[in-house]
This record gives sequence, structure tokens and C-alpha cells, in this order.
Amino acid sequence: MNSTLVLLLSGFVFLSTNLGLNMGDKPDSELKWTSFTQGVKEAEATNKKVLIDVFTDWCSWCKKMDSDTYTDPRVKDYLSKNYVLVKLNAESDAKETLDTTEVTDAQLASAFGVNGYPTTIFLESNGHPITMAPGFMKPDEFLHVLKYIGDDVYKKMEFKNYLKSLGVPAK
Repeated sequence: MNSTLVLLLSGFVFLSTNLGLNMGDKPDSELKWTSFTQGVKEAEATNKKVLIDVFTDWCSWCKKMDSDTYTDPRVKDYLSKNYVLVKLNAESDAKETLDTTEVTDAQLASAFGVNGYPTTIFLESNGHPITMAPGFMKPDEFLHVLKYIGDDVYKKMEFKNYLKSLGVPAK
């Protein structure tokens, strides 16, 4: 082995040790996002609910939701286990299939009644709408919403009562 390669490897080992990195560690698992058409098919096959993240490329709150909320380990873990995840660009001409009709992502967002970004839409595994939540949410509040819907609590009580049952102070 030549001395330059040995120095480079030594430097990498030094940096990874001093930065708390373990070369055997796997990187954090990324969320698996899919298209609307594929997501609805997958949800039906797995009996999972669908979470649709409706965004635009220019939306700073959408980017903050991606960087702050969707990266939270608790959020990622719950989403991965309980939802099929769909990213829907509200200004895209990408084609989706709704039943047998071809529509664009933009038309689909409009059909759901989305008028602000980000908006999170929740669907049953059969594709029937549950609700939608407009705006940015911090990880803790988003996790409450995810569990409220994911655990079917929404069928038994109002969200404010759910939060109260958890001891979360009302806003």
C-alpha cells in the first residue's frame, strides 16, 4: 500500500472516530415516497392508510416540513410502519390514474380541495378520504395527528379530546 493511501485511510479513521461515526453503522433509513397511483395500489395490498404530502417546489414551509418533521426518527418510524407515503407536487403535470381516469398531480391536488402548502391528506387503505391537515407541523404535533388517524382513534373521539386524553395542553 502506498503511503498516500495509508495517510488518507488513517485520516478517515481518525475523523470518523472523533466525529462519533461508526463505519459499520447503517445510515438512517429514508422514508419511501411513491406516486399517488402506486401508493393507492400499495395501500390496498398492505391494508395501510395513505398519507399524501401535497407540496410545491417554491414552498418554504414544505421544505421545512421535509427537513424538520419528516426526518424526526419517531415520525419516520411511525410512518414507515403504518402508512403508505405519497408525494404530490400541486403544480406538476405528472400523470396519475384515478380509477380509470388519467389526471395530473395538479388536477388531483385541486380535486382534493388543496389551496395551501404544505397540506397533508389522509386516505383509508381503500382510497376513501379521511381528512386533511393544512400547514407545517412540528414533529411532536405531527406525531399526534399521525397516531390519531393511524390508530383509528378518529373513529372514536374528536382530536381535541384525544389530545386532552394525552395530557397535551389546548392551544
